[in-house]
Amino acid sequence: MTNIVVLNSLAHRDLRVQAGASAKLGDNQRFVPVVIAEFPLLVTHYPVLFSKDSETGAFFCGAMLGIDEGENLFLKEGNGHEGYRPLNLQRAPFFVSGDELAIDLDHPRVGADTGQALFNDRGEATPYLESIKTAFQQLKPGIEMTKRFIETLLRLNLLEPVDIVLGFDDGSKRNLVDLYTVNQDLLRQLPDASVIELFRRGYLQLIYLLIASLKQIPVLAKMKNDRFLAA
Repeated sequence: MTNIVVLNSLAHRDLRVQAGASAKLGDNQRFVPVVIAEFPLLVTHYPVLFSKDSETGAFFCGAMLGIDEGENLFLKEGNGHEGYRPLNLQRAPFFVSGDELAIDLDHPRVGADTGQALFNDRGEATPYLESIKTAFQQLKPGIEMTKRFIETLLRLNLLEPVDIVLGFDDGSKRNLVDLYTVNQDLLRQLPDASVIELFRRGYLQLIYLLIASLKQIPVLAKMKNDRFLAA
């Protein structure tokens, strides 16, 4: 259940938010939606792939933080999040409502006892709340920009499904399905006009970042395997 209301400096002056990375507070996500502005920060840590929304069937872009559902291999309980923490994790429990910031009062991060204050004694936004506003300044337009990027890839028939099969030292295997990446063969076969279009729009660099991020898949698998060995 959610209880999302527009944030108000009078009604919510005493609210505090536990902002740190934590599995029990919602960071235990295997695949997190991301926007293209995050790509340079993401690809040094995570595979960045595409998937389809289970309800709408629309493609979206996400960073793979774990292998199994509910697993984030970069979480260090009590010690934060290793590497860049995607904006969609940073912004919880906040949303946007039109041009205003909203908050889910029933979110486990929200309370009045512990965490980051949202307003000071004068009712002004604290540095923490300002950081949330900054995150949404990237997220809100970023969602539309990412949508246009995906539409271009689909128009050029550049997305292809990829099945990721991983084996571990405990004898178990994982087959990750319903994921997509850029078809590099078709990319090389594009006519010059399409390549120029991708370059002019800044999409060619994004595509190369996506391709480079695939090198993080074996790194992620090793992190998972190391946990098996430690157990």
